[in-house]
Amino acid sequence: MSRQLASKWRKTAALMKYPVAAAHIPQTKVFNSGNLMYMLQRYGMVYIKPVVGGGGYGVIRVSSSGGAFRYTHMKVTRSFASFTKMYRSLVRVKAKRRYIIQQGIHLATIHGRPVDYRVKVVKTGQGWVFRSLVGRLARPGLCVTNLSKGGTMLSGKRALALSLPHIANRYKRQEMRSLTLTCTHIMESQFPGIGQLGFDYGLDQSGRIWILEVNTRPQ
Repeated sequence: MSRQLASKWRKTAALMKYPVAAAHIPQTKVFNSGNLMYMLQRYGMVYIKPVVGGGGYGVIRVSSSGGAFRYTHMKVTRSFASFTKMYRSLVRVKAKRRYIIQQGIHLATIHGRPVDYRVKVVKTGQGWVFRSLVGRLARPGLCVTNLSKGGTMLSGKRALALSLPHIANRYKRQEMRSLTLTCTHIMESQFPGIGQLGFDYGLDQSGRIWILEVNTRPQ
């Protein structure tokens, strides 16, 4: 039985110990008023995510500009004249679940729809092997790419070609595989007993790879 880890915070903290992985991780903080204000002032846009959860459930995009604050939950966007009013509303929406705040990455898009990547590896008797590298295109109007939320699956090659045509496709896929192996070995050293991993990567407009999430029970 493969070990499973539900906490996004624990998995992120484990990778952050290693500079080779930390360089690809968006800044992440525990959700509270002070941290959210700091992250919005620094990045302008962030995502807040449940510490435990998957499938894009509960992910909220939060942004600020020109003194206004807004958040998007599913397809609904709400705007506020003050940070305090927005924060109170967010607390009600998230209920009692624990959340983290993640630096917002402006993902490369296809026809204005964000695309990210899922790389899946499993451990066999011969060691860790790749099972898939696919792109996931967000449903129109949504900021999450999860297939369970209406996202569309593309081959990794096609997703890269359509979203970042100026980037060397083969090299970028190899870079994702190499980062996956590095992070897999880190995860295994920190959490012995894991047998499968799904890495969610986002690429920004420059082609930089960001580790958005690591799943120990990838679908």
